[in-house]
Amino acid sequence: MSRTVTVKADIRDTAALLGEFFSAFDFYSDEDKRKIEAAWNLLCKKSIGKTRADGSPYYVHPLRIAYILAQNKMDSESICAALLHTIYDFDVTKDDIRKAFDEDAFRLIDGTTKIMHMPVGHSTIQQADAVRKMLFAMVDDVRIILIKIADKLDQIRCIDTLPEAAQRSLAAEIIDIWAPLADRLGMQEEKNEFEDLSLKYTNPDVFLQIKAIVAQKKDERNAYLEKAVEQIRSAAQKAGIRIVITSRAKHFYSIYQKMRKRNVSPDKLYDLLALRIICNANSECYTIVGIVHNLWKPLDGRFKDYIAMPKANGYRSLHTTVMCDGKPLEIQIRTKAMDEAAEHGIASHWLYKKGKSRDFVDIEHLGIFNELRELRDGHVSDENFFSALKSDLLGDEIYVFTPKGQVVQLPAGSNAIDFAYRIHSAIGEKIVGAKADGKIIPLVEPLQNTQIIEILTNPQAHPTASQLAAVKTAKARQKIHAWLTAHDPTFADKAKTETAQTANAQAAREIQETRRHKKGTGARTDTVQGTGKIRIGSSTNFFVTFAQCCKPKYPDAIVGYISRNRGITVHRADCLTYRRIQDIEHRSIEIDWDVENKKQRAGE
Repeated sequence: MSRTVTVKADIRDTAALLGEFFSAFDFYSDEDKRKIEAAWNLLCKKSIGKTRADGSPYYVHPLRIAYILAQNKMDSESICAALLHTIYDFDVTKDDIRKAFDEDAFRLIDGTTKIMHMPVGHSTIQQADAVRKMLFAMVDDVRIILIKIADKLDQIRCIDTLPEAAQRSLAAEIIDIWAPLADRLGMQEEKNEFEDLSLKYTNPDVFLQIKAIVAQKKDERNAYLEKAVEQIRSAAQKAGIRIVITSRAKHFYSIYQKMRKRNVSPDKLYDLLALRIICNANSECYTIVGIVHNLWKPLDGRFKDYIAMPKANGYRSLHTTVMCDGKPLEIQIRTKAMDEAAEHGIASHWLYKKGKSRDFVDIEHLGIFNELRELRDGHVSDENFFSALKSDLLGDEIYVFTPKGQVVQLPAGSNAIDFAYRIHSAIGEKIVGAKADGKIIPLVEPLQNTQIIEILTNPQAHPTASQLAAVKTAKARQKIHAWLTAHDPTFADKAKTETAQTANAQAAREIQETRRHKKGTGARTDTVQGTGKIRIGSSTNFFVTFAQCCKPKYPDAIVGYISRNRGITVHRADCLTYRRIQDIEHRSIEIDWDVENKKQRAGE
């Protein structure tokens, strides 16, 4: 997917553009081509005369998205949805789309159009809610998010056309959401391109520095890798194993991360090189890793078996790092099918879905889908969703085992309580202790990769507020919070309280500011004091009660509501109790303090 889209035909010749697309991707059937042509013709007809900000025809951007998806061999329905992802902006209805396409294509087109204009980000609750809706849509049809990822990839490739502020905003959004999401879907090429292009615009000085150092050592690097490749190929031939070896430098963003982690400049980093060895069978992968370790000394703790224990995104490979001629060299070993899945991630599902006997990513077994279902079914609030998104779905991961050998994937930093809730809510509620590799550990201690975790329970145990503060995962947080809310009358949700206090304080300031404007800002030297009465309009003779929860006093910003038996009850504008009153919007009344002037206007 990371191959840049290059269109050679005249961008004004729509027929030639479609012909070039079909020539580039000749695996689509005649029926597929019919669908795609219908979508293309509809797009071109409805967008005629419309242009993008850079002056290009409107249909060019959807076409580039279609190219990105076709490079992943996505199905014809996905191509149609990419071409028509903004079609409702024109004079087109759902009925028009339903009549022109089959039901599968219609559902995908309709679902894609719904999420394309959502304000993605995390600076506001509305933006976080947009992300939530998009990800929940992915549970129903992952192709919707693949189209959105392709859309974002084309946007960042064309980022130079945006104003500087928009460039920074898009780059930050890519790093926060789309690069991690591509990673969780196993789309490494897309993830790498997202990260590198974002780094270019968020930290251009570092980007150029890394680029210069990588380019400077290109010849030295090639000679070093060629020597290593020849040694591996020769040893593999002697073992009777046919392999394909490719070499690469680490992508810029990964170098940048190493710089930050180790606090060194890029010229001081030596593990910037990697080899990829492609075998024909799983057993050959393990033979090759043995050959590599016989050639060079492996670095302690750097061997990882993702074949026996795949990542949550379906990634499978053997990783090792060896000292080759005094320099660390990272080597990945996998089969061709594993390589396809590693490069294309979840898109490889469509690459092999037509009955071919090849390994592909099983969508239903990807961890992110189960986690999304938990968040959806758990009704996580808008204000909590983005934190759950970044920690549970898009953060780093660890893999631990149950005593029976089941692999459990958790966000990095998770503890035994998170583990217990991931196994079952009933176990989480009764947890009293935990063992890691047979040794008792604190419940709040972060778990480590490959530990065997055993949970100790007690029927009398129950969730606590301290557990709520300690857990990492959204599921554990949601379950503990629900139990405390239902069973503990002393429980107070600190986060919600603080949020409400902030909102009410802001409301009070807005009320004061509004009243200040109503009274005017003329050159007064008046000194005013409260009379102890409450004014509604020009009248003051009312039966009022001052709330004891907040005890309002002049000149506090105040609000009032009509009580059932105590006349008008007066609260401070920032009072939490007032905000919790049922039907407050129907019972509230605008009030103010009655004041008297002690001095007239200057000059009066």
